[in-house]
Amino acid sequence: MPLSAGHSSSVRRWLRLFGALPSYGRIALWGLLSPRLFERRPLRVLQAVILREGKLLLAVRRDLRGWELPGGTWEAGESAEQAVCREVREETGLEIEPEAWVGDYVRSGFRPHTARVYRCRPTGGTLRTSRENRKLAWFPLAALPAALLPWYRQPIADALEPGRPPVERFEYQGLEAIRAAMRIDLKMRWTGDE
Repeated sequence: MPLSAGHSSSVRRWLRLFGALPSYGRIALWGLLSPRLFERRPLRVLQAVILREGKLLLAVRRDLRGWELPGGTWEAGESAEQAVCREVREETGLEIEPEAWVGDYVRSGFRPHTARVYRCRPTGGTLRTSRENRKLAWFPLAALPAALLPWYRQPIADALEPGRPPVERFEYQGLEAIRAAMRIDLKMRWTGDE
């Protein structure tokens, strides 16, 4: 007997939720063990607050769903500006120009790292998803999504204050940050990323 449309939709929702389990296992190993056992130097990442006509570009990753800033790992031999441009191009297809260094966000607790954030503007390229991102969208600054992962709110707020010198902020990502991310992830899986 074929499934009704409503039943089929419900089955898909539950499958998306169960699909979180392998992702959570990988994220837990990556966040709890990897920095303590396998990395010789502290993790450094770059993130871009990309602004265009009063809108901000955000991405949804494939593993932990929730809106975030595009960016990635800072590789040896690259300047920070080169790294953020490369990462954004790889993840979004856009060429960007860093306009200002917003600050460094030194995060301890789960997956210790330092995120260097730049305010940027797009200069070319074609917006497209990548193997890391399942979705990209421009959001009006006055209407950022509720599913924005919480640790991105402060860097975005800092980036929107022009002329401000770069900041250095220390943040602890403990159980509350993990719970908030899981709530966002599970809700997005349940609703099909809406």
